[in-house]
Amino acid sequence: MKKWLIPVLIIIVLALLLGSWYVNTNNSLVEMKGQATKQWANVESSYQRRSDLIGNLVKTVQGAADFERGTLKDVIEARAKATAISIDPSNITPDQLAEFNKAQSGLSGALNKLLVSVERYPELKANQNFLELQSQLEGTENRINVERNRFNDLAGEYNIKIQKIPTNIIASIANFDPLALFESKPGSENAPDVDFNFKK
Repeated sequence: MKKWLIPVLIIIVLALLLGSWYVNTNNSLVEMKGQATKQWANVESSYQRRSDLIGNLVKTVQGAADFERGTLKDVIEARAKATAISIDPSNITPDQLAEFNKAQSGLSGALNKLLVSVERYPELKANQNFLELQSQLEGTENRINVERNRFNDLAGEYNIKIQKIPTNIIASIANFDPLALFESKPGSENAPDVDFNFKK
């Protein structure tokens, strides 16, 4: 066997091993990011369900002739803002997520105000359609929280993986950027004030 053949074979074997490692690591990152992206679609789907339910709830409440029009207007406007924001799930940045969360929080606040206002309208509180929509909204809010947590789990695992050595080398070469995570609103660590004095 010729002497130069051994180093060439070693180089070929190393190149094959390195190439195989690159392909396997890249595919693993693609799969992890894909799972997080798919989960983001579930988050958006839950928010869309809430938006659809709110539209039906507003129509039901509009039937109460003397219901506060300003409250309904706030909900309608907040819903329009929340549904207008679109995020590229394969490139979720902290700024995009903050804007998305701000719009969704605005809608949640307007919806809470609407539901508190309903306390002054016995005919609405007794309306079966309204009660069913309210119950579905509560379930949807829980579903949104579950889907956001699942997204955070998948995106968090992906973010950790792209920072680990030696995977971070491939992540850098192949432009695998971290995904932003859902965070709690400022002040949410404080217990909310609860007022049981409803004005009739």
